Amino acid sequence: MTEAGGAAAVSELRELGAALRRWAPDGVGVVRVLARHGFGTVESGQLVAGTAGGSVAGVLYRGALDDAVLPLAEAAVSAAHTREAHVAEAAAVHAGLACAGGATLLGHPLPAAPATALGEALERGVPAALISTVQGAGAIVLTGPELGSAHGSLGAPELDAQAAEAARGLLRRGATATERVPAGAGELLVDVWVPKPSVLVAGAGAIGEALLAQAALLGWEARAETGLEAVHSAVAGFTDADVLVLLDHAPAFDVVLVDALRRGRGFIGALGSRRTQAARRERLLAAGLTEAELGRMHGPVGLDLGARTPAETAVSIVAQVVAVRYGRAGSALAAGDGRIG
Repeated sequence: MTEAGGAAAVSELRELGAALRRWAPDGVGVVRVLARHGFGTVESGQLVAGTAGGSVAGVLYRGALDDAVLPLAEAAVSAAHTREAHVAEAAAVHAGLACAGGATLLGHPLPAAPATALGEALERGVPAALISTVQGAGAIVLTGPELGSAHGSLGAPELDAQAAEAARGLLRRGATATERVPAGAGELLVDVWVPKPSVLVAGAGAIGEALLAQAALLGWEARAETGLEAVHSAVAGFTDADVLVLLDHAPAFDVVLVDALRRGRGFIGALGSRRTQAARRERLLAAGLTEAELGRMHGPVGLDLGARTPAETAVSIVAQVVAVRYGRAGSALAAGDGRIG
C-alpha cells in the first residue's frame, strides 16, 4: 500500500468508527464479507455500517457492490440477511479492482454496546475484532492491545470463549484479517483490525533517515517533517496507532508535545541527552502539563540496547514502539515465562 493509500484507509476507518459510535444508540446494521471470488488482491476487514434511515459509512470493494450493500445495510438494522452480489469486468475495473468477481454478503444487527466499543476502537486506532456466527446470530466485539475487553455475546459462554481465542490467534499474526473458523456445531465469521503504526519523524539527520528505513522494513508508513506547523498539524490527527519521534531539541516544539500529551493518543517519543530531557521536562511542567501527562512521554526514546550508530538507535526506538504497543517491558525473552510469539 502506498503512503497516500494507507493514509486514506486509516481515515476511512476512523470515519467509520465515528459513525458507528454516533449511531449506536439508535440501532446499527453492519455488512461484512462471508465469501468472495475474483476481484484480485483486496484487503481484509471490509465493513459497512448503516442505519434504518439510510445513512451509510464504510465501503466494500471500492463501492463496486453498492447496489447490493446499501439496501442490505439498512435492512440489517432489524434482522440478519445474506445476499449474493456480482460485478462484471468493466464495472470492477472502473471501481479500481483488478478483475470481475462476486461475494456473499452478511448483514446483521450490531447492538449498541458492541457498536459503541467497535466505533471507539476504530476511531482511536486500537486493535479490534467483530465476531458473529455465519448466520449473523449474536455479535461480540473485542478491543484493546490484546483484545482483552469484550462487549456483547454470541449467546453462550463457550461460544464467546471460542470466538475470543480465534480472534486473538488472528491478532498474533499482526495484520488485519477476515476468516471463517469452526466453532461448536457451526462457523464463526471473524474480522480483526490491526492498525499499522504510522511514524512521524520530526527533524532531520542520520537517525531520522535510519528510522524511515527501519519503518519501511517493518511495513509501517513513515514520513519526516521539519517545520513546526506541519508537525503540529499531523500530531493533532493522531490515533493510538501513530508514533511521533521528536529529533529536534528546539523549545518551539514544546507546543507539539503539550498538545499531544494532553490528547493522550499515540506513542510520543523524544530524542535527547539526560540534560536535554531534564530541561524539556521543566519547560513542559511550566507550560501546565501534569506529572501523569508527562509520564506518557518516552524520553529518551528507545530501549537500552547499547546502540551506538544511527541504525542501531533506530532499532532501539522501533523496538520500544513494538513493546509499548503490546504492553511489554522490552526485556529479554529468556528472562520471562510468558507466551512467545
